[in-house]
Amino acid sequence: VQPVESGGGMVQPGGSLRLSCAASQLSFDHYGMSWVRQPPGKEPEWVAGINAGGDTTVYADSVKGRFTISRDTAKNELYLQMSNLKPEDTARYFCAQDPFEYWRRGLFPPNAYWGQGTEVIVSS
Repeated sequence: VQPVESGGGMVQPGGSLRLSCAASQLSFDHYGMSWVRQPPGKEPEWVAGINAGGDTTVYADSVKGRFTISRDTAKNELYLQMSNLKPEDTARYFCAQDPFEYWRRGLFPPNAYWGQGTEVIVSS
């Protein structure tokens, strides 16, 4: 079962959004997870990753210090708290299960493991 993202929307530069991802209960606490984004007309890029236990996180340089990835195993949910948003953060954001541990290398898993995504638009 693919993850399901929510929480996207339009926000002004400097604003904040919190994305959520509901994942399959059967495997959620077994795997690391990632957030991946795809800006309009561009290739996907890995944003952040977290291990199965939730105590190790890695971020792309472009979002480090502004975004926070976290997970709630009891709720089978993954989150991405985004602050100080910039126009270049505009993209479709995808939650991805990562049984291959690609997140540790700043890479994303095959898109078969992604949800449908949620749109984030940062514009004044």
